[in-house]
Amino acid sequence: MKYLADTNVWLELLLGRERLDECKAFFQNVETNSIAISEFSLYSIGIILCRLNKEEVFEDFLDDIANSFISKIKLEIEDIKYLLQIKRKYNLDFDDAYQYVVAEKYNLTIISFDSDFDRTELKRKTPREVIESEENR
Repeated sequence: MKYLADTNVWLELLLGRERLDECKAFFQNVETNSIAISEFSLYSIGIILCRLNKEEVFEDFLDDIANSFISKIKLEIEDIKYLLQIKRKYNLDFDDAYQYVVAEKYNLTIISFDSDFDRTELKRKTPREVIESEENR
């Protein structure tokens, strides 16, 4: 199975937030070639970390992503038009609709703490749910 790690999963890890251990376990237990990040997430993480004066953390993160087997995915203009349909259909904000379209287009499972995905056809899993399903294999 391939996974799309949502922005909030990366930020939990990078900022040492409440779910840090869960996110660490996810990234330690899932092979990096099974994980993807959207270009939108990269930009969002950059905006947030720079706003928090954590440019060095962002630089280190970029180096880690560049030197890993994590897939970097972007959408094309046609996909963005479809994104607007998805946004309206599921009442998502732009960034969630972006992640949804990436996951749908590339057949990825969304890994997120954002329950807005639960009202979509693709749903989502938390990092803990992935770890538990990997352990039960």
